Amino acid sequence: MKIIWLGHGSFRIETSDKVLLFDPWLTGNPVLPEDQHETAVAGGTHLVLTHAHFDHVADILPLARKLSVPVIGQYDLMGYWAEHEGIDTIGFNKGGTVDLGDDVSLSMVPASHSSTFSSEDGPKTAGSEVGFMLRAEGRTVYISGDTDIMADMDWMGDFYKPDIGILSAGGHFTMDMRGAAYAAKRYFNFKTVIPCHYKTFPILEQTADALVKGLPCVDVIEPQIMKAMEF
Repeated sequence: MKIIWLGHGSFRIETSDKVLLFDPWLTGNPVLPEDQHETAVAGGTHLVLTHAHFDHVADILPLARKLSVPVIGQYDLMGYWAEHEGIDTIGFNKGGTVDLGDDVSLSMVPASHSSTFSSEDGPKTAGSEVGFMLRAEGRTVYISGDTDIMADMDWMGDFYKPDIGILSAGGHFTMDMRGAAYAAKRYFNFKTVIPCHYKTFPILEQTADALVKGLPCVDVIEPQIMKAMEF
């Protein structure tokens, strides 16, 4: 399995013959060089969306058409897009699991955030915010999506037992590094933690120092843009 950070909350995960693009934000992403956009999404087989904020959803529809691949996400928005945008979608909901073949599956889990987009009439709700548990190659990866610490992490850690955590930890919009360390230590038994949703803008945390300090017995990997982490 290869996990590749595209900056902010965006990831490319290569496993078996699948290339899963989680919240792939290209347009306007200040930390992903434009000359790497094509490489970042090349060969993508599925687009996976956690929620509808611009820094996660901006490129989803264009990429779905360009790559001719399905978008996986929360049922309400996927159903709307399938009907009105004419794209292939896989819509399901919290508690559900979709089998992508070759022993690769995604389970949808709760997150604590919001999921809206701007319109002429003000903000509109687009389904609900979620996270995912990815099972592949004998591993379980928790992709938190944008979230705060929440009590649901208790049963999620106990039930799914993820060994890798990809945690939004930049603060201001999500839990910060100290909060992510607290959540990881209290609710999970990760072997590896990868922070994200940080360093993109000055308002966000710029280092993972507090996360590293808070998890002395966990391998905290500070990801580098477009550099594969192999598991």
